[in-house]
Amino acid sequence: MDLPDDQTLTDHGLPATGRGRILMLACGALAREVLALIRANGWDHMDLHCLPAILHNRPERIAAAVEAAVLSRRDGYDEVFVLYADCGTGGALAQVCERLGVEMLAGPHCYSFFEGDAAFAARDEITAFYLTDFLARQFDALVWRGLKLDRHPELRAMFFGHYEKVVYQAQTDDPALTAKAQAAADRLGLAFERRFTGYGDLATALERKA
Repeated sequence: MDLPDDQTLTDHGLPATGRGRILMLACGALAREVLALIRANGWDHMDLHCLPAILHNRPERIAAAVEAAVLSRRDGYDEVFVLYADCGTGGALAQVCERLGVEMLAGPHCYSFFEGDAAFAARDEITAFYLTDFLARQFDALVWRGLKLDRHPELRAMFFGHYEKVVYQAQTDDPALTAKAQAAADRLGLAFERRFTGYGDLATALERKA
């Protein structure tokens, strides 16, 4: 189950290790993946707090939301790690993190760090629309209804007319999610490609904090 937006997980049911506590301040779209990594590796010194994934519809608000969350929650932690990439903030989030003295994920967005920033940059796919496991689950809410395509299907050409394919970056091997992603591509009238990425650079970044 995904962690609800604006919630903090502080009890993993794991034995204490005495390591310095780290607050993982994440986009809600990463909740399931971050929790899976924490639990699989026994990283009981990490707590997860998620901001609403819908912020991605208004990326100009992300930096301020992250700053407010860091300032209100950093007491009691040895470190805060911001699990956002730039995510459309145009460098504003990096400026906030530098000013606050906290680290953030490298890269332009989650599609890049799931695939690996170097590999993603090498592809240079400007005509691909990306889905992750989260977006495959939430396609109707965040894309179809979020862009009002359910009420105004004529907007599909305006939003997606320059795309050629949907690329589903799968974090897990889940046939049901693959079917959802394929259905999303069909509704958008685009070709479909599935790539298994796993957790990519997200896992590497968290491992450095172990």
